[in-house]
Amino acid sequence: MAINYNLAKVYALSDNDPEFVMQIITLFVTEVPLDMEQIDLGIKTKDYKLAYSYAHKIKPTLDLLGMSVAFEEILQVEAWTKREGKRKEIVDTFQSIQSQVEKAVKEIKKDFEI
Repeated sequence: MAINYNLAKVYALSDNDPEFVMQIITLFVTEVPLDMEQIDLGIKTKDYKLAYSYAHKIKPTLDLLGMSVAFEEILQVEAWTKREGKRKEIVDTFQSIQSQVEKAVKEIKKDFEI
């Protein structure tokens, strides 16, 4: 049972097409963790453009997978990059997103035997 993600929007978007659903979750499992590494790098090096571009890239995926807390937090990361804030302002928020993504990836892999 999905606790860390919700596929309702994916199923609605796909008209319950199981192949489409698998494509979406496979992309999430393979790409979002790598994108998170780029955001982390951008935060650590204060490369605001790098952090923004990857935060912006994963934002719709977090929304699509019903990860509303992570979605709201990624908006905070985007806002932080625009104002070029101090790193300590965003570290906890980023760690929260990272934790949620890790839990969702683990759960999806188990649920879909990926």
